[in-house]
Amino acid sequence: MENASTVEEFILLGFSESQGVQTIFFVIFLFFYMIILAGNLLIVITVISSQRLNSPLYFFLCYLSFVDICYSSITAPKMIADFLVENKTISFVGCMAQLFGVHFFACTEIFILAAMAYDRYVAICRPLHYTTLMTRRVCGRMVIGSWVGGFLHSIVQTLLTTQLPFCGPNKIDHYFCDVHPLLRLACTNTYTVGIIVVANSGMITLSCFIILVMSYIVILISLKNQTSEGRHKALSTCGSHITVVILFFGPCTFIYIRPSSNLSEDKSVAVFYTVITPMLNPLIYTLRNGEVKSAMRKLWSRKAGSENGK
Repeated sequence: MENASTVEEFILLGFSESQGVQTIFFVIFLFFYMIILAGNLLIVITVISSQRLNSPLYFFLCYLSFVDICYSSITAPKMIADFLVENKTISFVGCMAQLFGVHFFACTEIFILAAMAYDRYVAICRPLHYTTLMTRRVCGRMVIGSWVGGFLHSIVQTLLTTQLPFCGPNKIDHYFCDVHPLLRLACTNTYTVGIIVVANSGMITLSCFIILVMSYIVILISLKNQTSEGRHKALSTCGSHITVVILFFGPCTFIYIRPSSNLSEDKSVAVFYTVITPMLNPLIYTLRNGEVKSAMRKLWSRKAGSENGK
C-alpha cells in the first residue's frame, strides 16, 4: 500500500500545558535520566572490568544495562528538551525512528529478561549441568537471538505504521511516538492494523511473561531441597529479577496487550517502563547483590589508588 501521508511533522502534547509544571518535570526527569546513565554505565563498566563477574548472570546483566541506556535515550532526551520549549515538534522520519527504537530496545529487554530467568532456572534446578548448558557460546547466542527478536518485532510495528496515510491532524497525545497514538491520527480505518499491532506486542509480552512466571514457580518449588544458605542466596538473586520483571512487564502488558482507550492514562503508565524501570534496575541489582557491590568497591578503590599514585 502506497503511503499517502501529507503530514511532515507531528506535535507531541507531552504531560502538561503549564510552564511551571513543565519546569518542575524538566528538573525531575533530567535527574532521573542522569541516574539511568550513571547507574547502568557503572554496571557495564564493573562487569567488564571485574574478573569475578564472569558468570552468565552478569553477562546478561551487562547487556540488560546497556539496553536500558539505549532504551531510555530514545525517549528521555527529547521529552526533557520538550519541557523547555513551547513548540514540541518531531519530524515524520524522526517519529518513525523513535517508534522503531522504542519497540526494538523494549522487545530486546523482554527477551534478555527471559534469558536471565532461564539462567536462574538452570543454576538452581539443574546445578550439575549448569556449566555445560550455559556456556559462553550459548549465552552469546541467546543475546544475539534477543537482538534479532527485538528487530523483527520492531520492524513489523514500524512498517505497519509507516504505510498508514497521515493527512491531519498531527497532534500526538503522548511524549514520544508510539503505535496507539499514531493509529488515532491515521486518516483511514485502522481496526485491522490495530489488531495486528496488539497481537504482535501482546503475543511477545504475554508469552514471555508466562514463561517467566512458570520458571520462577518451578524455581521456588525446587528451593525446598536447598540448604538454608543456598536458599537465601537463590532468593536474593531471583528476588531482584522478579522485581524488575514486575516493574517492566506490568506497565507493558497494561498498554500493549489491549486496544488503547485512554491515551492520557497510557502515557502516564509508559513513564514506568521507559524511565522508572531503567533507573531502578541498577539499584535493584546492586543493593541485593553482594558480588556486584564488592566488585564496584574494588573497581573504585583501584581507580582511586591509580589516581593517588600519579
